[in-house]
Amino acid sequence: MFLVFSLSFLTTETFGQARLLRYGDKQAGLENYSKALEAYKDAYNRRSTYGTAVRLAKTYSLLGMYDEAFEWWERAVSFEESDRDDYSVYLRSAVQAGQWDSIEGLLSAKGYSEYDFPELDLAGMRELRSQKANVKLVPVEGVNSAGSDFGASKDADGAHYFSSDRGQVGDAGSRPGIRLDAKPNIFNEERSGYNEREFYRIYKKDGGGDVSVVVTDLAGALHVNDPSVAPDLGLVFYTAFVGKSKMKGTRDFTNHAGIYYGRLDVDGNITGSIAFPYNDHQSYGVMNPFIDTEAKRVYFASDMPGGQGGFDIYYVEYDAEMNFSAPVNLGPEVNTSENESHPSRSGESFYFSSRGHMGLGGMDVFVADYSKGNISNVRNMGLPFNSERDDFAFVVSGDGKRYLSSDRFGGMGLDDIYSVEDLFKILLASVSDCEGNVVLDYSSELKRSDNSPVDSRLNSEGQLLAELDPDDDFVLRISKKGHFPLTDSGITTKGFDSDTLRREYVLAAIPYRTPVYVDIVYYDLDRSEIRKDAAPSLDKIGELMSKYSFMDLVVSSHTDSRASDAYNEALSERRADAVRDYLGRFGIERSRIRLEWHGERKLVNDCGDGVPCPEAEHQLNRRSELVLEAFPDTEKEYELPEGIEDPCELPGYLERIAEDAGLPTVYFDFDRSGIRQVHRKELERVGVMMKRKGDLRLYIEGHTDQRGSDVYNMGLSERRAKAVMDYLVNRGVDDSRMEHSWYGESRPVNDCSTGDCTEAQHQQNRRTTLRVSGK
Repeated sequence: MFLVFSLSFLTTETFGQARLLRYGDKQAGLENYSKALEAYKDAYNRRSTYGTAVRLAKTYSLLGMYDEAFEWWERAVSFEESDRDDYSVYLRSAVQAGQWDSIEGLLSAKGYSEYDFPELDLAGMRELRSQKANVKLVPVEGVNSAGSDFGASKDADGAHYFSSDRGQVGDAGSRPGIRLDAKPNIFNEERSGYNEREFYRIYKKDGGGDVSVVVTDLAGALHVNDPSVAPDLGLVFYTAFVGKSKMKGTRDFTNHAGIYYGRLDVDGNITGSIAFPYNDHQSYGVMNPFIDTEAKRVYFASDMPGGQGGFDIYYVEYDAEMNFSAPVNLGPEVNTSENESHPSRSGESFYFSSRGHMGLGGMDVFVADYSKGNISNVRNMGLPFNSERDDFAFVVSGDGKRYLSSDRFGGMGLDDIYSVEDLFKILLASVSDCEGNVVLDYSSELKRSDNSPVDSRLNSEGQLLAELDPDDDFVLRISKKGHFPLTDSGITTKGFDSDTLRREYVLAAIPYRTPVYVDIVYYDLDRSEIRKDAAPSLDKIGELMSKYSFMDLVVSSHTDSRASDAYNEALSERRADAVRDYLGRFGIERSRIRLEWHGERKLVNDCGDGVPCPEAEHQLNRRSELVLEAFPDTEKEYELPEGIEDPCELPGYLERIAEDAGLPTVYFDFDRSGIRQVHRKELERVGVMMKRKGDLRLYIEGHTDQRGSDVYNMGLSERRAKAVMDYLVNRGVDDSRMEHSWYGESRPVNDCSTGDCTEAQHQQNRRTTLRVSGK
């Protein structure tokens, strides 16, 4: 009797479990997943079986309840009947439940490696997780609830339109049994059965933060969601589920989604709703509209026949009368055998969500390149745009703000709307030349403190743009051929609270081969040795070359006309060599001294072959002209000399170096205007300087002592100034680069009007002074 009773009990339990499973399967087929879960749980409690555990795991997964799905897959794979495919789904559910760090342990527990599950592409997930965008997701204030909230579209006033099923969970028997095709795959919003939540509605958050329901005039609408506002057209496109029965008078409903569009009235409600011509509520779904007014397209998702599988992304084109072209499938690069949804476009980027492309676990957001209507180069947007959960409805609004919907951990409700905010700071740098003109054709190199590069680009205004990591230091180097490069090592985002670091830089042209210092040394007849009177000049040049590494010396050596041309050529070469050898004592590299020798070919006077001249005139020809040139190598990129903060101050810097050489004061005998022999060497140096430095102007001022009448002295000072000017003209200086003026006795160095001055003091007054300035 006991055996009979036991068998009878087991038979009753088995039949009872079978009835529960059949009921659960029926509810799951109707997508009444809440009822299905109740039946499956009762069946499992009666008898724990592999098949029931799998049913529960799959149902929770369809509802997007990934923690519970992982728990039930964990039970399912513990049964002996489970196989490798079950374990693959179990691993994916672990990722979706936030158990990524446990994957290695789960693999090794069963003796698997990640290569046993190529369909999961764990290596790809690992790569995606290692590349995190420098943004953060911030819940949009005032729109999220305990329910499912998703989507973002704005009208011309900036009001935010979104979808929500907020409200109280209703009685399961108070709603008709509506099938929401692929709704968990597309929306992933309810944790309960579909009949136990409020229907979706469109909500509007205005500029004041008030949230209100947007009422539509569409008759029979159950769920209404996915608003896409087109302010330019005054229209809003949206998705609606409209219950349709297969036979009149029956409750056998089908409810595939469809797209409608209408106008927003002054109160923000939708009027004049018109059905999208490709709706077919009883055959397939059409949903997630996005209107692209620039391309005159409407993008949408549909599982209409002829696609890649599941829901695909399509578009239609429209004209001014809202006539629509035939739908165009975006093809296999975008669409997969799984579901794609929520298309949007901004500029050269096209966005959509997918379960079929390689992702991080649940539904991920992807971006592709958009060019002239073509879409290519699909790629996962990575962290933090995507998570282990479902991430969808990425959109860039007209004001440039980015929004994303997600059921990721830490949200307020089932799905939440987030704004995407940059974590990085913006570097905005402008580059100009010394005249204030914008410089465009330059190169830049920006690096972090760890020496890793940072991408930068030029905007339409020629400004340098870069995205800087927070709390880090950076070094920026800007260069252009023929200009001094500049380096800014003071860029930092540490403690920087604003969004944009602004910098202004100046690129200055390198003044190649600029003569800075000029002097002349003289030689004895037929000799090349450096005389004692030449040592101070060469010592000065040695000191300057040691101090300023950007200067090289040009030595041009000459002879007088006595002796043969060949002999004089060799003599002038020896004189040039003597200068270079002398400067060697300062450690000056020989490569920094450029030698030229001209023999007797460039006399400074008329003392040519056979012309009788005094020794003093021959002496002027036995010389080496010494010219220090700044930045002599025209192919070299010189660094800005130390001590100069503003590169545009370089000309003044070089002039101050030149001032060290000084300009001579030419003194005259009493009541005379002839140039003394002692001053001719000094004026020779001035002549060389003026010819070498073509940007200089020379100002010559003549003076007298205070003996003689004012009128006589005025004329005498004029003759003295002109004598200096004429001498330099004879040495090849263009008179247009010189100005001479005269002051008589009006500007004495010593006031000798009382007649008690010495001759030496009178001599200081009899002078012509020289000064130079740039053009």
